[in-house]
Amino acid sequence: MNADPIRILIVDDHPLVRDAIRRTLAAPDMTLVGEAGSGPEGLAAAAALRPDIILLDLNLPGMSGHELLRDLRSSAPAARIVVLTASSLAADAEAAILAGASGYLTKDMAADALRRAIRGLQAGQLAMPRALAAEIMGRLAIAARRAVPADGDALAAVSPREREVLRLAAEGLTNRGIGAVLGLSPRTVERHMGSVLAKLGVPNRAAAARLWQEVSSR
Repeated sequence: MNADPIRILIVDDHPLVRDAIRRTLAAPDMTLVGEAGSGPEGLAAAAALRPDIILLDLNLPGMSGHELLRDLRSSAPAARIVVLTASSLAADAEAAILAGASGYLTKDMAADALRRAIRGLQAGQLAMPRALAAEIMGRLAIAARRAVPADGDALAAVSPREREVLRLAAEGLTNRGIGAVLGLSPRTVERHMGSVLAKLGVPNRAAAARLWQEVSSR
C-alpha cells in the first residue's frame, strides 16, 4: 500500500511565491492542504489543517517570524516547520533553528531540490544545505564555549545592545515593541535576539528571559 501524501501548508505573504511553490509541489506523494498570507492566518491554518510540513517565510505581516515559530510549535506540535526565505545568512538560519524550525531553505533553490528536501524531512533528515548546516554547527560550538565564561557571568558574551533587547524581551515586549523603544526595526531586533539565543545556548526567548531574570535578581 502506498504511503499517504505529505500534507503541506504554505505560509508566505507573496501570492506569486505561493503560486510557484504550489506548482513545485505538484507531485504524487505531496498534497497542498492550505495557504496563508500572514502570521495569524498561518497559526489558524496550522491548527485547523494539521499539516505534516509547514513551509514558512519569516518576513510576514502580523507578527515576527520567530514569534510565529514559537506559536506554531504549540498550535501544530506534530508539524515539521521549514523556513523558506530569501536570506542565506547563517545567523538567520541559526536563529530559526533555535526557535524551533526543522529546516532552513532559500527561495533560490531548484524545484526538484525543494521536493527532495521535503521528502528527506518527512523521513527524519535535516532540511538544510550541508554548507550552511556546517557553518551553524561551528557557530553553536563557539557559542557553547562562550555561554559560561570563566568569571561565571553567563551574560558576559552578550553585547550591550543585545542586553537591552534581552531586558525588554524579559519584560514581555514583542519585537515590534522593543524596536519602538530602541529605535530599531523589528527585523533588526529579531537578529539581535537570534544572536542572544546562540550566545547563551538556550532554545528560545522564554529561556533567555528566565536567565536574564535570574542574573538580574542576584
